[in-house]
Amino acid sequence: MLNRSAYETKSRAKYGKGKAIAKLKFSFRAIAVKTMFGDKAVLALIIFVFTYIIIISEKVQRTIIALFGAMLMIACGILSQKAAIHHIDFNTIGLLIGMMIIVNITSETGLFNFLAIWSVKKVKAGPVKLLFALAALTGLCSAFLDNVTTVLLTVPITFAITNKLKLPVYPYLVAQILAANIGGTATLIGDPPNIMIGSAVKGFDFMTFLTNLTDICTFIFLVTTSIIVFIYRKELHAPQELKDEVMSLDAKSYLVNIPLMKKCLGVLFLTIITFMLHSVLGLESASVAMGGASILMLLTMYNREKALSEILGKLEWLAIFFFVGLFILVGGLVETGVIHMFATKMMELTHGNVKIASFLILWVSALASAFIDNIPFVATMIPLIHNMGAMGMTHLEPLWWALSLGACLGGNGTIVGASANVVVVGMAEKHGRPIKFLEFMKIAFPLMILSIVLCTIYIYVKYFIF
Repeated sequence: MLNRSAYETKSRAKYGKGKAIAKLKFSFRAIAVKTMFGDKAVLALIIFVFTYIIIISEKVQRTIIALFGAMLMIACGILSQKAAIHHIDFNTIGLLIGMMIIVNITSETGLFNFLAIWSVKKVKAGPVKLLFALAALTGLCSAFLDNVTTVLLTVPITFAITNKLKLPVYPYLVAQILAANIGGTATLIGDPPNIMIGSAVKGFDFMTFLTNLTDICTFIFLVTTSIIVFIYRKELHAPQELKDEVMSLDAKSYLVNIPLMKKCLGVLFLTIITFMLHSVLGLESASVAMGGASILMLLTMYNREKALSEILGKLEWLAIFFFVGLFILVGGLVETGVIHMFATKMMELTHGNVKIASFLILWVSALASAFIDNIPFVATMIPLIHNMGAMGMTHLEPLWWALSLGACLGGNGTIVGASANVVVVGMAEKHGRPIKFLEFMKIAFPLMILSIVLCTIYIYVKYFIF
């Protein structure tokens, strides 16, 4: 009995010692993890940077790695599933899906081929003039539509034209991506950051944006497009026989379903008008796009299940799910306060000087928007600028225009900088001409920096000299 008691005592002591060692080991692991990652903000930043490095390296398909990074955010406890879903911008997703449906149905009418031949003939099949024409069309449409809708309408035309003339499509796609973001910067409704700023600042209406941003955006467009033409000048040549062949084509013969085309154009016109009036009507852009898509499907394929499956199968699902992953990744930075921290530090550096604050906001917004979605960044900056006004800073107008120009034009820096960029990249992959991250960045990023230099001069001259 005594031996048994001694044995139990020894066992309990051994168990207690083992438990203490296990607890100590766990404590060491916890300290190691805390030392390595600091807190959730640091871990979120590590996951974000790691994901972007893989995206840039292109070792893994970008949609897969974006979703993997998003799931890491959830698995590591940085975001709950509910919070992750909350950070997915379903307005952007709905807008994408709605306009893709409209464009896919419209493409079956032959309208895009018609426009392709018509455009080529108007510029007499000159490759350089054609690049300017397509870029100008994209920029103009982006000023009155959202960027995504614009590229969904114009990029199919570009592929059709370049195929006819056997021209390299890449220079035209680069020009259109940059033009879409530049054109969208010029108006209140052209880009989501402008819509957010217009809603947040009293007196910033449609004409206010036109008078303050259109001139500089037009100049940046001309400079940017001219440089693209110069860079690719040796590739912008087409054989005369192909030019003659295209000039002899009858554009109207490419319209294969005129009754369907009339329905598509009617719905598209209605959708565009509603886009321009959506703030007055109290409708989000996704509701407008999905409403237009629903009406068009109801008019054209209300009982054709196979046709509907084919249309939905043509959607750019890789781009859509890439956005889902990207929104969750950025959501991790928002939830942990990383974006707010950077924005606050930036404001502290200005010491209440409006001029310094304007230039700092312009450049930080541009560089940040080249790599992360500009919507959460602008959402963070708006209350901070308001706070600067509440603290006594006057003449805040340059700060708002700096935020608009930086956030919108910064999207030209990389293929993930703006929604339109990602959509065009997805369309290019489907046509067998993938656009590599670094391939695009080595052209687009310097041009983006040049545009911000021009904006710096513009803001200084317009708001601090005159």
